[in-house]
Amino acid sequence: MRRESERLCIEGPVTLANVTRVVQEGYAQLGSGVRVVDLAAVTELDSSLLAALLAWLRDARGRNAELSFTNLPEGLTTIARLYGVTDLLP
Repeated sequence: MRRESERLCIEGPVTLANVTRVVQEGYAQLGSGVRVVDLAAVTELDSSLLAALLAWLRDARGRNAELSFTNLPEGLTTIARLYGVTDLLP
């Protein structure tokens, strides 16, 4: 995970094996001004990544903060479509 101003770049795998750590690190960054989560450098994923994004989005909305996602991997959009939550990802 790398921070670039208001952008948080997620790097490497995000799977059940490490999602708890990723979510917690993300919460810390979101609370300090992140507005965009960039997923271009995600190398491996499962539905855990979708759960992480939805958790971060819920947290941001609870703080009346804007959050968007960019460079969503194709596999993630497939999972989101399968679960019927594509419209929830800004």
